[in-house]
Amino acid sequence: MLMQEAVNDFTDTLARSGRSSPATVAAYHRDLQGWLHFMQSRGHQDIAHIQPGDLRAYLMAERSRGVAVRSLRRRFAALRALYRHLQQALPDLSNPVQGIMMPKSEQRLPDWLTVDQAKQLMDPVEKPSTAPNFAQSRDQLILELLYSSALRVSELAGLDLQDLDRHGGTVRVMGKGSKERIVPAGKSVWRMLDLYLPLRHALLMDKHLLEENALLLNAAGHRLSVRSIQIRIKEMGEKRLGQHIHPHTLRHSAASHFLQSAGDLRAVQEYLGHAGIATTAIYTHMDYQQLAHVYDAAHPRARHTKRPETEDNL
Repeated sequence: MLMQEAVNDFTDTLARSGRSSPATVAAYHRDLQGWLHFMQSRGHQDIAHIQPGDLRAYLMAERSRGVAVRSLRRRFAALRALYRHLQQALPDLSNPVQGIMMPKSEQRLPDWLTVDQAKQLMDPVEKPSTAPNFAQSRDQLILELLYSSALRVSELAGLDLQDLDRHGGTVRVMGKGSKERIVPAGKSVWRMLDLYLPLRHALLMDKHLLEENALLLNAAGHRLSVRSIQIRIKEMGEKRLGQHIHPHTLRHSAASHFLQSAGDLRAVQEYLGHAGIATTAIYTHMDYQQLAHVYDAAHPRARHTKRPETEDNL
């Protein structure tokens, strides 16, 4: 059944039943039309082809536009009612709404940036007239790693030089509970790393600290602290976007943009290093090669080039 036909049949039946007010029917119709247009923009026409990942992508896209949780819950209720109606006539129709948990109205969803905001933050209009200095290169590398690889700020601060694998295009991260994971890193990370590493080496030469292994350093040549990273992100957010952002804002942004594009929740779960998607979810391991290829195809900061099939990637 075509999606437009399904929506029209549902709202017509609801209006004829007399169980809902005209205002409620109109609100359901309006919400479902918005959902319909989003799905059609992703190439969907048949109601039977909609998957849970498509619904999650829709809800996250709406949230990224600033839609309130209460409004999201109303749209979710419209979808739930639509599928209940359809399954009365089409009992074999899969219901992608099942298993999706919506937050309570009073719960606050994580902040994230739109794709345009993320681009503005990562690629500011004002370009430096001279070559970036040590602090500028380091701070841009911080942004690239937080957004490209969705790192926690503590994971970023703890990175050592050997944790970055240029050949494989990956970063080795020590996450919560001392659990190690491998995440992809976009081409912008490696480009910025080429600018930063010579400046880092020059600083360590000047400070006689050539044995220092930390990736991110302060002006004294020692490992940059979590607090210092938070301050740098706050300052760059205010300067480039005119708003106060946290390192975790970039992690949530990366995850939401990845999910909107790929619709693959398991890939995002592995990408973030979560033990579970929700409190009731069980961690499901995903083969790294599959994650890498999904990332390359979907993430705004990805390589978009063929990744070598070597053991270094595993």
